Amino acid sequence: MPGTEYILAALSPTNILLALGGVIAGTVIGSLPGLTATMAIAVLVPITFTMDPASALIMLGAIYTGAVYGGAYSAILLNTPGTPSAIATTLDGYPMAKKGDGDLAVTLACIASVFGGLVGAAFLLMLAPPLAAIALAFGPVEYFWLAIFGLTLISALSEGNLLKGLIGGCFGMLLACIGVAEISADVRLTFGSELLLGGVEIISALIGLYCIPVLIDLVATPDRHLNVSGESRGIRLKEALVISLKGKWNLIRSSVIGTVVGILPGAGGSIAGLVSYTEARRASKNSEMFGKGAPEGIQAAESANNATVGGGFIPTLVLGIPGTPPDAVILGALLVQGVRVGPNLFTAESSIVYTFITGLFLATVLMLPTGLIIGRYAYRTIISVPKSMLVATVAFMTMIGTYSIRNSVSDVFVMIVLGIMGWVLNRFGFQPSPIVLGLILSRIAEQGFVQSWTIASATGGYFQMFFGRPISLGIIAAIILSLFGPLLMRRFQLKQEMNNAE
Repeated sequence: MPGTEYILAALSPTNILLALGGVIAGTVIGSLPGLTATMAIAVLVPITFTMDPASALIMLGAIYTGAVYGGAYSAILLNTPGTPSAIATTLDGYPMAKKGDGDLAVTLACIASVFGGLVGAAFLLMLAPPLAAIALAFGPVEYFWLAIFGLTLISALSEGNLLKGLIGGCFGMLLACIGVAEISADVRLTFGSELLLGGVEIISALIGLYCIPVLIDLVATPDRHLNVSGESRGIRLKEALVISLKGKWNLIRSSVIGTVVGILPGAGGSIAGLVSYTEARRASKNSEMFGKGAPEGIQAAESANNATVGGGFIPTLVLGIPGTPPDAVILGALLVQGVRVGPNLFTAESSIVYTFITGLFLATVLMLPTGLIIGRYAYRTIISVPKSMLVATVAFMTMIGTYSIRNSVSDVFVMIVLGIMGWVLNRFGFQPSPIVLGLILSRIAEQGFVQSWTIASATGGYFQMFFGRPISLGIIAAIILSLFGPLLMRRFQLKQEMNNAE
């Protein structure tokens, strides 16, 4: 636990300024489609090489925290996740904005992000070593079942038309098969095109499927982008605090889910947000409002994805295993600084790690005022800027953001093609979320399955490999519950309604 000296070190004027600057830079970069948290950290890492290790960590952690939250702006106001972590935020954030409550949605997202960030940092402070052991217990087969569990969330994202949701998920899985296979190196579905050898990049697909259809609709319709009832009501903090207090259990549950998912290397905020969104929908008494502008959906997604920040640092600092892609960049920066991560870090380098954790709390708290202020001006800008300028600006950002990921023109072409396909599919009732979910999780599932099958082939224990491990059985039980739980609940409710009618 941090002593007074570490708290005072984190609260030095220099570290406060670094935390504030990091949060602002991260929030701005994260709000731009295609410029992810990983990219924000990677671009600004060289600045930290001459800093004290603790100060460098505080700045990088602040950038990370701000970037994850910043993705909510474009998710809510443009229906385009600024970062993959904000995928679930679009599901209710954009419908709220369309109804004229974009300012309230942005404020709810900020409060939820701060709450989730504080919960994740608290777990990092108190339970880092024991929770890191959870990450070691996950092998390839657990990741395979975890990905399958994630794919069952399609049913929750496709309320009202499950078949189209499943078709969309299968299309996303098919997109994930394009290019060179990660394990076997087989070339698949490229049709002789060199442009497709690198596969479909996830961020490019994300921008295309979410952003391009919005741009086409903006050009095709004369209506305003967002409905605004009278004057902008500002931050609407009091109203958001009341809603947040009513949804306190949703915030707590989602933050814990985000922390646990963040501990698992490679899982990331997108999976955490979607899992938390599904659980919030399942537990809500007003589940029919999800997807139509339910504040609970925004709270679940944003608290979960920011909780992954603290959760991801647990295996990074204790085991040297990056919990999320941004953690991998931060781990590299630590190695350059000469800091050796591992179980002894919390004793041998306690001054660094506890000063950093205190600084992470500081950055998360600073995100509340900065996020509210930036969000207010972002909302005012979006609703007041002429549509022609908005379309041109967003189109330019999508092009630059997509190209900058791998410096590849082919990614831009893939983004445009998928965007046009997404617009057409949307006309027939196919939503982008199941497609993106299939694309993200298919690669995790394939890698886990192939590795598990290879190990089972060597040992001859296929059943024991896939169905004989305690964690796997727990995840399989969750899959069964996720698939059949809603059906059983619906039958129970119908039976109760029939009994009441009698």
